[in-house]
Amino acid sequence: MEIAVVDYKGGNVQSVLFALERLGAQPILTADPEVLRRADKVLFPGEGEASSAMQALQESGLDLVLPTLTQPFLGICLGMQLLGTHSDENDTPMLGLLPFQVQRFVADADHKVPHMGWNNLQDLRGPLLAGLTEADHVYFVHSYYAPVGPYTIAQAEHPAPFSAAVQHRNFYGVQFHTEKSGGVGTRILANFLAL
Repeated sequence: MEIAVVDYKGGNVQSVLFALERLGAQPILTADPEVLRRADKVLFPGEGEASSAMQALQESGLDLVLPTLTQPFLGICLGMQLLGTHSDENDTPMLGLLPFQVQRFVADADHKVPHMGWNNLQDLRGPLLAGLTEADHVYFVHSYYAPVGPYTIAQAEHPAPFSAAVQHRNFYGVQFHTEKSGGVGTRILANFLAL
């Protein structure tokens, strides 16, 4: 099975590669459209800022390639947010693969921004999250979020509910870091490889 990891100079790529290798995969880090098209699975990790990431995708032409992919596709953290239509972070148009607009968390006395640390998942649905329960916790680091909508397959709260995982057709996304979420994150990556 050929696993491609999108190379657009986003952060946190190495830890995603290592997590896949621990599962026995041999991922390829690539920006080559033909490699991405023929891969069995595509992962789209990221840490950073939305407008810089979109600029990198546009400069490489990947903004036109990624929406055409038909195999299972997983966006992680910023990689999930970029699947939406627009981000409030620097007023950024995004890939438009899922019908959500990314918004900034509002801090209060009990909830800091960024949302950083372990949080549990709620209302889990679909094969990506098979075998998980609402007692399971995953690791988040983010200041922006996708609201809950018809595409949401798991929620978390900070303090209001937000989309912790999404799906539309072959496109999946998780707001948390699978590669930093211990056994739960490993289970999610294994589920993705089994799709």
